[in-house]
Amino acid sequence: MRCLVTGATGYIGGRLVPELLDAGHEVRCMARSAGRLRDQPWASRVEIAQADATDAGQVDEALEGVDVAYYLIHTMGGGKDFAAADREAATVFAAACERAGIRRVVYLGGLAPDEKLSAHMSSRTEVGEIFLDSAVPAVVLRAAMIIGSGSASFEMLRYLTERLPVMTTPRWVSTRTQPIAIRDVLRYLTAWASVPDEVNRSFDLGGPDVLTYADMMRVYADVAGLTRRLIIPVPLLSPGLSSHWVGLVTPVPAGLARPLVESLRNEAVCGEHDVARYVPDPPEGLIGLRRAVELALKKIKEAGVTTRWSSASTPGAPSDPLPTDPDWAGGSLYLDARARRVNASPRQLWEVVEAIGGEAGWYSLPIAWHVRGLMDRAVGGVGLRRGRRDPRRLRVGDSVDFWRVEEVQPGRLLRLRAEMRLPGLAWLEMRVLEHEGETVYGQRAIFHPRGLSGHLYWWSVSPFHTLIFGRMLRNVAAAAEHGPVSPRPSRDGGAGPGDGPAGSGEPAAPARDATARP
Repeated sequence: MRCLVTGATGYIGGRLVPELLDAGHEVRCMARSAGRLRDQPWASRVEIAQADATDAGQVDEALEGVDVAYYLIHTMGGGKDFAAADREAATVFAAACERAGIRRVVYLGGLAPDEKLSAHMSSRTEVGEIFLDSAVPAVVLRAAMIIGSGSASFEMLRYLTERLPVMTTPRWVSTRTQPIAIRDVLRYLTAWASVPDEVNRSFDLGGPDVLTYADMMRVYADVAGLTRRLIIPVPLLSPGLSSHWVGLVTPVPAGLARPLVESLRNEAVCGEHDVARYVPDPPEGLIGLRRAVELALKKIKEAGVTTRWSSASTPGAPSDPLPTDPDWAGGSLYLDARARRVNASPRQLWEVVEAIGGEAGWYSLPIAWHVRGLMDRAVGGVGLRRGRRDPRRLRVGDSVDFWRVEEVQPGRLLRLRAEMRLPGLAWLEMRVLEHEGETVYGQRAIFHPRGLSGHLYWWSVSPFHTLIFGRMLRNVAAAAEHGPVSPRPSRDGGAGPGDGPAGSGEPAAPARDATARP
């Protein structure tokens, strides 16, 4: 079959594509930004259609010649109008599927009861109904909590359990749920490309275990070798307060945690297992929670996490690429540019540059980065805790703390776009250069202000740039020359190196700094 996968830059879509390819299907990926799929290991094996799901013309082109369409688009933490945006996109996509004569639409939604749903679960249910009511046969898979390395639900479970040996918890920890392993979800999704029957209905998806969230935390603690967790329910924590609590303790920001927490208020237990009539259970049975946790932790330990919850774009975060025109649209660009000769090979320097962020930190004043991360989370941003998908390698579209990788030219250039809350757009660019036989490290911080507040922001923080970016320049060079400094844990869940090798200071090579300019 020729399959169209929407949401291929997200957690599920990025894992479904290689599964479909390995099953022998042709795959076309639809994404708003085709460039974000460029560095995927399977990119050369697929067609890429650049399209917005709300643009009927673009969707028509993306669906041309397609047999089965996977709809994996859903807004999480996307502001007040997320339901209307989801409704519009699903309606446009369903109509385009009718015009294209698609054989089947497969939609992955959430498992929930039929009443008293949260706003996000109501939206997911509505999207499923839009496809079921269209003229194209649709399979709506209603999955319970998905457990897999890098999923938002798993990260929330993992960090709450690891960081809180004793916890006071809201009522939702006593709600029953039927978690399902990511491997089983992908097996169901892949199989529906080949089921010959014409089916138009929803199916409940869940694993073999029915547990409360408190039970799940105890299972995780046992698998991870932690001491038994003491859980004390407290009825006073609302979903809003709970989401801020989750945002404080875990890498999942409050804006994303809220829909997850709200969904936990409802029991998510399968009412039927009819899907087995079309996609039989494997001989060994579905994967239980204990095994799913073991597999996820193994992937994390081996740095084999292929996609993460942060793979998808953050709603409300800037998405404009770095302009090539320094006088972009007649506006102002503020620039902090620095360069330094490095007594190391270009390869040694690049290894330090590509590993920046996450556990390696930012090579200057960890406390300052920690505070900036806390400030961002306080206003609803992503903060520093997203970390990295891989500790050593980056690809376009990866998240790195509160940055997003906009461009990677291996051995030469890394450009990060800020996804923190700012009155403007910001980038951090790192280059490995060769000049007259010497290795040179080039570093630029670029800011495009939005309104007067943007200009005031730049001038208020510019006095700190020499301290922050100057040290960063020196310490990145020192790490390339002497080997990276062992990271030390920060209070924000990440880590940061000292001010030079073993905290000894700075390398001998002179620096060449450029001051900020409008």
